[in-house]
Amino acid sequence: MIEVNELTKRYGGTTAVRDLTFTVHPGHVTGFLGPNGAGKSTTLRMILGLQEPTSGTVTVDGRPFPARPRGLRHVGALLDAHDAHGGRSAAAQLSALARGNRIPQRRVGEVLEEVGLAEVARRRIGGYSLGMKQRLGIASALLGDPPVLLFDEPLNGLDPEGVKWVRELFTRLAAEGRTVFVSSHLMSEMEHTADQLIVIGRGELIAAESLAQFSARGARRSVTVGTPAAPVLRDLLTAEGATVHAEGDLLTVNGLTAHRIGQLALDHRIPLHHLDTRSASLEEAFMELTADSVQYAAGEPR
Repeated sequence: MIEVNELTKRYGGTTAVRDLTFTVHPGHVTGFLGPNGAGKSTTLRMILGLQEPTSGTVTVDGRPFPARPRGLRHVGALLDAHDAHGGRSAAAQLSALARGNRIPQRRVGEVLEEVGLAEVARRRIGGYSLGMKQRLGIASALLGDPPVLLFDEPLNGLDPEGVKWVRELFTRLAAEGRTVFVSSHLMSEMEHTADQLIVIGRGELIAAESLAQFSARGARRSVTVGTPAAPVLRDLLTAEGATVHAEGDLLTVNGLTAHRIGQLALDHRIPLHHLDTRSASLEEAFMELTADSVQYAAGEPR
């Protein structure tokens, strides 16, 4: 479990993280989301003791992470796939980490096999692609078989097979009762991977809830209606206060429930071929709920 309590980090006159409080529970894949500059990387580094908070506390399973000797047995982390000595081989890199954390050397071969790098274990890391470096970073995180795992943008550079593998890996690790905390800007993947979310903007908490709850309170739901009497039904729905977009026999309706639309159609004997409620996607909800927290927004085209 990761517990963040009133965490604040200032750099001179800039506040990167402000009074941040949340808990990451075991048994879930928790996505860590926020616009660029929201303070996600700073928060992850404070969890790992790589940066000192200005105020507040953060603990991992009840203790500050720096207070734990042989840290890789307690927390595995991938913060930067490039953070490995390019002149070393993957096997040498992991062997050094294992020795420093008193981890059995057999784990080196086990994790290299698990991430798919066993055949290139003796090659220098400097010649690895970004996707291979990501796999090596994940292997480093898994090395100590820790109960808590943190990943910052672990999908960058991975091909579709690699993305699918990471998705399944995180789900399996959470099912084993581990705490899995994943920062990513890939909303479509978070929608398929995470079941809980921590969302921040400008260093402040926006949401700490399930993915379903976050999506439900984001962008409004719409109802898609198919009918051969689209113009007639459109006028009825508009009169009820709905916003209606028509494309031939298909209407997209905001502001009324599917139940109310169906009742209106029945009352006026309008046949319906299709009636479906569409929930907001994670990306739509994210864009709406973080709109006021975007620090670096693109300008309008000229």
